[in-house]
Amino acid sequence: MRYAVLGTGIVGRTVAAKLASLGHEVVIGTREPQATLARTEGDAMGNPPFATWHTGHADVPLKSFAEAAAFGETVVNTTAGVAALDALHAAGSANLAGKVLIDIANPLDFSAGMPPTLNPVNTDSLGEQIQRAFPDMKVVKTLNTMNCFVMVEPGRVAGAHNVFVSGEDAGAKKQVTGLLVSFGWPESAVIDLGGIESARGAEMLLPIWLRLMGTLGHADFNFHIQGAR
Repeated sequence: MRYAVLGTGIVGRTVAAKLASLGHEVVIGTREPQATLARTEGDAMGNPPFATWHTGHADVPLKSFAEAAAFGETVVNTTAGVAALDALHAAGSANLAGKVLIDIANPLDFSAGMPPTLNPVNTDSLGEQIQRAFPDMKVVKTLNTMNCFVMVEPGRVAGAHNVFVSGEDAGAKKQVTGLLVSFGWPESAVIDLGGIESARGAEMLLPIWLRLMGTLGHADFNFHIQGAR
């Protein structure tokens, strides 16, 4: 399948590399490709600039958001939550219509410093905002409740643990579940939370996730839902 990964940060790079390793055709999208390639500074987390990563992943072309979205049969949103809607509008409604959008982004708001808050929260979610803005897309929220390396290599976490999916279209969720299985997730680990409004709960796990990361001192952990005996 042809995938367009929107966003050139560590999440986008990690997901794009995994998709390419599985034999998919992958492009990665950004607002201004030449500006992205020209950056020489790393990010706030110490990750190298995109150009450094790209030298080792020349099989993943860098395109504009619109070019990437036009190429992809399925689109993956890994942009920063505050920029997600702008990035998708730049990608273009016509390039997104009818396609599955896998939304991994979280609406983290750093305007008041650390730790970030969520915006929207409680009565809305980024997943819902995207679905409303692009009603012809099939939005599936998933993978937003864990570190990007766990997303594509669930075996980094010992024992059973879970990944959630939210969305209105059953066929789209089935397709995304198949992709998760190809990443190494057991199908039994995938929990369908329901419609896209259930993305509110998945996104609201981020505050506790961030606190856990600070307490544990690493990000190789995840949530496990244990049922009754």
